[in-house]
Amino acid sequence: MLKFANAKINIGLQITNKRKDGYHDLETVFYPVKIYDVVEIIPADTLELQIWNSDLAADENNLCLRAFRLLAGSYAVDPVKIHLLKHIPMGAGLGGGSSDASATLLLLDDFFNLNLGQDRLMELAGQLGADCPFFIANKPMYAEGIGTELSPIDLDLEAYHIIVVKPDVHISTADAYAGVEPKPAAIDLREAVKLPIQEWKYGIVNDFELSLFDRYPQLNRLKQKLYETGAIYASMSGSGSAVYGIFEEIPNIKELQEFGTVYLPQHL
Repeated sequence: MLKFANAKINIGLQITNKRKDGYHDLETVFYPVKIYDVVEIIPADTLELQIWNSDLAADENNLCLRAFRLLAGSYAVDPVKIHLLKHIPMGAGLGGGSSDASATLLLLDDFFNLNLGQDRLMELAGQLGADCPFFIANKPMYAEGIGTELSPIDLDLEAYHIIVVKPDVHISTADAYAGVEPKPAAIDLREAVKLPIQEWKYGIVNDFELSLFDRYPQLNRLKQKLYETGAIYASMSGSGSAVYGIFEEIPNIKELQEFGTVYLPQHL
């Protein structure tokens, strides 16, 4: 049994508060995009994880294994072998690890006929990571708190082309947050995304860009290149380093390839 675990982009990301527990409160819109990892589970005598197309360690910190152990702590599940084929780049702000974990929970729920339901699966996913509950619902969501407080939002970008570029830059989440000064949200993202997309660039921002663009000027150049090649909105996703553009027509991809690996999600 296998599942395609898709990526996400952030449309706006406002860091509003640093909490006493060390986490940050934020406001963002999560939007699913069609860049996929593949997660497969098969019966096995002992729990095992094999990873292809990545140097990601198959150790106890891997979110797929953590997802299995979390579920096994409360429900009757037998050992499985988990195969993980990576395609979503790491250190990109695209949520690949979180998506893999949520896909594992969904697969185990189906494989062992647990019938846990979406609410329970989202509750479990929230124990694995802040982005994980979104990937259980896997539809456009307004997120607040640490990213686990989700509410559906009416947003459909299917008529557009979302181009994602991943530069050869790896940004740790800790480093990204270290450069951010929390402040009250400048806009209500739920209302802002109702505006024509051409107007998003005047008010919808990712708070991580301010410090990270100073540290990695190639990210700023990439964002500007996306606009030069026709994007009607461009932004870094999450804590980076992937930058995406929303286009009405597919641009000249060769002009973007000098900045990194280019992904055309709708066409995978």
